[in-house]
Amino acid sequence: MPIDLMAGTATSAVVTASTPEPTILVFDSGLGGLTVFEQVRRVRPDATYLYAADDAAFPYGGLPEPVLVARVLAVMDRLIGRHRPDLVVVACNTASTLVLPSLRARFGTPFVGVVPPIKPAAAATRSGMISLLATPGTVARAYTHDLIATYAGACDVTLVGAPNLANFAEAELAGQPVDDTALAAEIARCFVTAADGRRTDVVCLACTHYPLLLARFERLAPWPVTWIDPSPAIARRVLQLLGPAPQDADRMRMPVRAIFTGGGSVTTPLRHSLASRGLREVMIDAMPLCVNDAPAD
Repeated sequence: MPIDLMAGTATSAVVTASTPEPTILVFDSGLGGLTVFEQVRRVRPDATYLYAADDAAFPYGGLPEPVLVARVLAVMDRLIGRHRPDLVVVACNTASTLVLPSLRARFGTPFVGVVPPIKPAAAATRSGMISLLATPGTVARAYTHDLIATYAGACDVTLVGAPNLANFAEAELAGQPVDDTALAAEIARCFVTAADGRRTDVVCLACTHYPLLLARFERLAPWPVTWIDPSPAIARRVLQLLGPAPQDADRMRMPVRAIFTGGGSVTTPLRHSLASRGLREVMIDAMPLCVNDAPAD
């Protein structure tokens, strides 16, 4: 079952005053941020939303860190300049752990990010055995290991770098789901049995793409575990920053615009899938990735 224990793991800028009918930009390298968008929209249904997918550079985990930082800053320069959001949600673990300090230094707009949910996992486990399901880059990053040392030092933590899950989630939304065998192979290492009989009982979803596959994870898991989805905590942090919606805000605004920097992934089935989630207007704002754009230092 999924659990909402993410308090304290979302990161953000200084709290702003309550904002009526704000414009909120949700940003990711691809479509994983939709899991965060849906939760944020529930708490501020009155807001105007933009969803930006930097699909021209997807996946972020494959980019060298200087290239990634330069890329996100360049894309955000354009998005903020053109759309003037009141708040930006960086719905990507990779971008959040690497680029948030640079974003806050450059822009006055408040940012909310997401980090691997180690702290709530340590609080939720009963067996003392937790697994972190993430991209290989997040698994290797010092930031992740520091979180484990700080919050889960008493736990047995299994780090599972899944090389294909983000792509599998994108394929699922595009109407081309992978078969169960391929998906089960990606999550198999999350499930560990110790010599004393203890078993993994908590799995952290440390990529916003992964909740898109949660129903299938639950079905394919060899035994029941608690799955921790970071999205509800991000929504709570947005609510803290912007204040509550007016009492009469009982309807979600339509349409929500989806912006892609590449557009090669935008097929007819994907457009239908986006429309079913409230994103009925799709535009391409082309920004090809040039790996030579990274600063030399």
